Amino acid sequence: MAQERTGAATFKGNPITLIGPQLKVGDSAPDFTVSKNLLEDASLKDFAGKIKLISVVPSLDTGVCDAQTRRFNEEAAGLGDDVVVLTISADLPFAQARWCGAAGVDRVITLSDYKSRSFGEAYGVLIKEFQLDMRSIFVVDKEDKIAYVEYLGEMTEHPNYEAAVDAVKSLR
Repeated sequence: MAQERTGAATFKGNPITLIGPQLKVGDSAPDFTVSKNLLEDASLKDFAGKIKLISVVPSLDTGVCDAQTRRFNEEAAGLGDDVVVLTISADLPFAQARWCGAAGVDRVITLSDYKSRSFGEAYGVLIKEFQLDMRSIFVVDKEDKIAYVEYLGEMTEHPNYEAAVDAVKSLR
């Protein structure tokens, strides 16, 4: 059974339970399987040799998640070809594609954790009560070591965008 971290975070001030380990800088990035679309999956190895900025959001159709994804889409332009920006949510791939088209987001790769919640459990961000992934940021270096991690304490708060981007730049 996966580890549960009760009260590790809140949603509008109410405690929620996160499933999975709390990863730290220096840990090996766990592998995961997420959906690119209904027929294709992706995993950590698909981004081998790249610096990975992984932006995790509960749902693209909410204000903070929308703003977070748009911000990292803008930042992606200046990060270089050796960096990939991934946004992972439990939204269906159809919803992700619709949202990206409507928002003009074209530099971020959206991946869906809807099938198995593999990413959420491996990275300790699966919200037991909602079966969504908790807002968080991970920067993983080219050797798949975690170089930066931010677990948000409150689901409705913004992450530290500057610190995440600085972490990526420090690896270049």
